[in-house]
Amino acid sequence: MDKPLEVLVGELLRRHNLKLAVAESCTGGLASHIITNVPGSSDYYLGGVTSYANQVKVSLLQVSQATLEVHGAVSAETVLEMARGVRLALGADIGVSISGIAGPSGGTPEKPVGTVWIGLSSARDELARHFLWQGDRLTIKQQSVEAALRLLVEYMQAF
Repeated sequence: MDKPLEVLVGELLRRHNLKLAVAESCTGGLASHIITNVPGSSDYYLGGVTSYANQVKVSLLQVSQATLEVHGAVSAETVLEMARGVRLALGADIGVSISGIAGPSGGTPEKPVGTVWIGLSSARDELARHFLWQGDRLTIKQQSVEAALRLLVEYMQAF
């Protein structure tokens, strides 16, 4: 049987002696919850910021107000700034961020419900990925966390 993603993430972080921090918006802390369900996660998980409101993205994660005004909270630019901000604020090696529209309302024709961006920041690399999920609010949140964990695994397996 395959290992759960959160277990694999922990094993890879330990193997590479890396520390992780997470910045979440639409997932409301679910990624932190899943990561910390693994016994011993305090070895590699420093913590997270649930930055649901834009003012928290700006004040705690150093997301630029201009980025939010030009690109919106659900964008590649914002998740990259969130991931970098949480990485630097918490002193982590890797920062991961999630921002999206979990619904059932809040979508637009340009960014419908289910639109999610995930960012990753390390000293050597930054990347963002876009997803468009289907399903109810909880399903969208769960799919987003799973995608963030998969991104972490892919990134660390490339070392």
